[in-house]
Amino acid sequence: MIFLIIILLILITMISFGLYIFKEAFYRNPKDDDIHNIPDGEAYQKSKEYFIELIDKFNNLPYENVYIKTYDGKKLHGRYYHCSDDAPIDICFHGYRGTLVRDFCGGAKICFECKHNVLVVDQRAHGFSEGKTISFGIRERYDCVEWVKYIVNRFPNNKILLYGVSMGGATILMASNLNLPKNVVGIVADSPFSSPEKIIRKVLDDRGFPNRIFYPFIYISALIFGGLNLKHGSAIESVKNTNIPILLIHGKKDTFVPCSMSKDIKKAAKTCYDLALFENAEHGISYIADEKTYTKIVKDFIKSVLK
Repeated sequence: MIFLIIILLILITMISFGLYIFKEAFYRNPKDDDIHNIPDGEAYQKSKEYFIELIDKFNNLPYENVYIKTYDGKKLHGRYYHCSDDAPIDICFHGYRGTLVRDFCGGAKICFECKHNVLVVDQRAHGFSEGKTISFGIRERYDCVEWVKYIVNRFPNNKILLYGVSMGGATILMASNLNLPKNVVGIVADSPFSSPEKIIRKVLDDRGFPNRIFYPFIYISALIFGGLNLKHGSAIESVKNTNIPILLIHGKKDTFVPCSMSKDIKKAAKTCYDLALFENAEHGISYIADEKTYTKIVKDFIKSVLK
């Protein structure tokens, strides 16, 4: 009897620990929907005032609320900014626990300067989109396909560019081989990770939890509590099988998603236009680190794919 009780206590402890890990890594947190929530790092705080300025300018522009239904029945939200009926359309995907306004306050500025229509989406389990589980691009890649379908149904002849930051970058790269229509002519992925498994293992090590020991708990908790298989998604494998031109951007001082991940993606992608590395940029803020150079690189890429 004592032996059975001990076994039961161990099982309860393991299940509780697994649920805790799942909520920490994959569960949505409403606090992350604050558009003025700037990360604590020195580089972010140093530019906080400019961040807030860009965020508020973007947030105050007029837009249309748009919605789609996903393959698994989730209602997703986006903001659509219209320039002209025949202009290219940029569909933008924010990062892990990011917001559409904060993560694209700089990128959208470039899109508007190019006189493009812009759709900035709330990824599932973020903002005004439904869902509780963040899947590191595994399910979000199919949401990307649905957003593309929405735009093609609304503007059948317009060219489309996909733009993503961090997890958003990984999302669009993972979607690049999913039979996207010919309307999609280019992908801009800023600081993407190469696969959900690799970024989770890396973050575990960063936090002092040896990934060989703790990753199996993450993997199993995702499978049990979220129905999510972390092996079912890889930017590297996806870009091997796409014909869409890809521009990669990464900061050399990125300590969250190392730029080596973009280098690995570049090696795998037969259609990589360029990998632009920014010397003094941390995660996702290459635009802030060198706005002029960043803007030129993106605009040059846009011109090349819109010829």
